[in-house]
Amino acid sequence: MKKILVTAAASLAFMGAAYAGTLEGVVKSVDPATKTITLEDGTAVVADDAVTPEALGVLTAGAKVKVTVDDSTTKATAVEVAK
Repeated sequence: MKKILVTAAASLAFMGAAYAGTLEGVVKSVDPATKTITLEDGTAVVADDAVTPEALGVLTAGAKVKVTVDDSTTKATAVEVAK
């Protein structure tokens, strides 16, 4: 029974990780009204409610960012300025 629970927990952890991807790029523009972040390569993502307006407000054109995207909704769940 213990092996089954461990296997199930590990499977759930991997499934959660499989639904998130990471994009890296340079910000071209940010539209706070629509919560859209456009990168210089033309990729555009819409931030979900987990990304606050304050987090979007610190993004400026030319900033290098790392964006975590939920593959099931294609929305950004986290945005951080890359160093």
